[in-house]
Amino acid sequence: MQKELLSVLGGLFSSAISSKNGGPQGSLQSRTIQVGDDNFDYQVYVPPQSEGEQNLPLIVFLHGIGQRGSGGFVPVTGVGGEVARHYLARVPAIILLPQCRRTSYWSDPVMDEMVIRELTQTVEDLEADANRVYLIGVSMGGYGVWHLAMQHPKKFAALVSICGGSPITRGDRFVPLAEKIGKTPAWLFHGTEDKVVQVSESRQIVSALEAIGGAVEYSEYTGVGHNVWMNALAEKELLPWLLAQSLT
Repeated sequence: MQKELLSVLGGLFSSAISSKNGGPQGSLQSRTIQVGDDNFDYQVYVPPQSEGEQNLPLIVFLHGIGQRGSGGFVPVTGVGGEVARHYLARVPAIILLPQCRRTSYWSDPVMDEMVIRELTQTVEDLEADANRVYLIGVSMGGYGVWHLAMQHPKKFAALVSICGGSPITRGDRFVPLAEKIGKTPAWLFHGTEDKVVQVSESRQIVSALEAIGGAVEYSEYTGVGHNVWMNALAEKELLPWLLAQSLT
């Protein structure tokens, strides 16, 4: 599963951006932030930069349920770290990798605050472009995308949900979500045979966003299950589309 997640992070964009073997791979850093009385570990990937380059875009990646824990879910050192940097070097952006606690979900208030504090700290420390902050999530992380985007409107320039669903659990679940998201550009991916998160979740989010004139793209794959991220890897237009979005 870890290899698949690394593929999502880096390979997702490999068809649009290629990196040469042996070339600069950037740095994968482990950091800590405090929320209340607790310390939370997270990771930041900083791509190789030309001298004087500033205002890089920032991608926030929310992992799935299998990567919950502490200490960071992407290896930093050794062979694992080398593989991680190889994948991540394909993305011309700073990548923020929060980690959800083992018994928590991204929609939990403490996890919400943790992500936003990590985002704020990363933008400040690395002088990232606050107008080009993008939110991507897989499975549980896809639910997290919609939760964070609803709770923090106009924070993210674009949203990518891969086999995710609505975090609203009662009543009319999709219209309120769409109203909160508004016209923030969003691209959803889902497989028709997903038995973990029903494809109806993404379909209804798309319908609700379209009903309010939202800027939404949707890729649905017939016969594909929960591992739809493998199809997302082949989407050549995703990275150009993502990096073209800006709050300004």
